[in-house]
Amino acid sequence: MDETDVIDLLQAQHGMIRDLFDEVEQAPADRREEAFSRLVRMLAVHETAEEEIVHPYARRTIDGGDAVVDDRLAEENEAKELLSRMDEAGPEAPDFMQNLAMLRAAVETHARSEERYEFLQLRAYTSPAERRSMAAGVKAAEAMAPTHPHPGTESAVKNVLVGTPVAMMDRVRDVVRRAMGRNP
Repeated sequence: MDETDVIDLLQAQHGMIRDLFDEVEQAPADRREEAFSRLVRMLAVHETAEEEIVHPYARRTIDGGDAVVDDRLAEENEAKELLSRMDEAGPEAPDFMQNLAMLRAAVETHARSEERYEFLQLRAYTSPAERRSMAAGVKAAEAMAPTHPHPGTESAVKNVLVGTPVAMMDRVRDVVRRAMGRNP
């Protein structure tokens, strides 16, 4: 993505995530796995980058940063738990569409909360140069992020400590799944 302001970048990704939910919901059964794989990857990568780059900065910078970020992390963990179960069960699971609707509601509520409580303040309390720097950090973090959800790693420290090995394992798993004719 070309966005150089971290807020613009993340909000554009929120739009992409909404579009991916639409794609999964509308996909015929034989194409749903492929669409769902793209959604899983986007959510995993996006949340990891926020956890590593944006949330720590918000903690230090915005009014009530600890409380704002703690609330977002609780939302993320709840969504990751559900996404992880769905990723494991696959789109063939009988409760997939019901879980997808619950996941979508949780993710969209989380995104609105980020935009309202975290991003507005970040824009107010940071300079364009700081937001450009964070955007570069987000892009770098996304390039190295795990491609599947890992509940319980919602802090920058945990992501840094386990992120690279987990990301490598995820990417190997994705290659194996592709080789076996399954989408990652």
